[in-house]
Amino acid sequence: MPASALSDTLVPWFREHARDLPWRRPGYGAWGTLVSEFMLQQTPVARVVPHLEAWLTRWPTPAALADDPPAEAVRQWANLGYPRRALWLHRAAVEIRDRHDGIVPRDVDALLALTGIGDYTARAVASFAYGERHPVVDTNTRRVIARAVDGRAQPGPPHRRDLEAMERLLPSAPSEAAVMNAAAMELGQIVCTARAPRCDACPIRHTCAWLTAGRPGTPDTRRRQARYEGSDRQARGAALRALRERDPSAIAEGALLAGWPDRAQRDRAVLSLLSDGLIESADGMLRLPR
Repeated sequence: MPASALSDTLVPWFREHARDLPWRRPGYGAWGTLVSEFMLQQTPVARVVPHLEAWLTRWPTPAALADDPPAEAVRQWANLGYPRRALWLHRAAVEIRDRHDGIVPRDVDALLALTGIGDYTARAVASFAYGERHPVVDTNTRRVIARAVDGRAQPGPPHRRDLEAMERLLPSAPSEAAVMNAAAMELGQIVCTARAPRCDACPIRHTCAWLTAGRPGTPDTRRRQARYEGSDRQARGAALRALRERDPSAIAEGALLAGWPDRAQRDRAVLSLLSDGLIESADGMLRLPR
């Protein structure tokens, strides 16, 4: 499929059918975009939106977050999961305050130098918040390119070539390129899904190389969800929750999850939280990081 044909179809489709999400609204700002990208990592949109709004109400700027202790970031993160992201976001806010006068940088290399920001997030902020022309590639984008352009059911392992492939599909105008990045992601999230692609609703169904070829090699992408009940993850979550709810007091090391049925698992959970910097130990007490 010619690059122009894909963008000529997807850009207007996205403008008409895109979901109304906070970070897509005019004037949302680079800080809101950055926070949303941290929260959206491995977390569904529906869970992120209320947490995002509460976060930005409390900390409308990077400096506002940086001026609070990291414990407050961990506490506010609540049950979003993967709580190290809260620490990384707090550290990034401190770096933005101290290195960039409190303004989220627009340069990709400057963004990459911040804690917790990888290639995808840096390019997403530069493109979506600042309108810079950069290819932005996530799992959904890779799937769309693999099917529509390469005629394959699923993409191969992530590679630098993914950025080159998306670069070829971007319109030359930066504003249109940003929309194309978002459109490819949106298509992969709601139409060209991994398990059950809705090809009949796809705006590029008549030119999709994979559909034209008869959808070859359609895989079974079902993955068995790791059991949460009784897992170390559950113990970690319970320990963090106990400390979040104990504001502002700490809990004696022996008292945290004292009634947990598996003592060895409880100890592993505490040690892993200490190792990740999500809790601290001082004078025999455990607390959220200060």
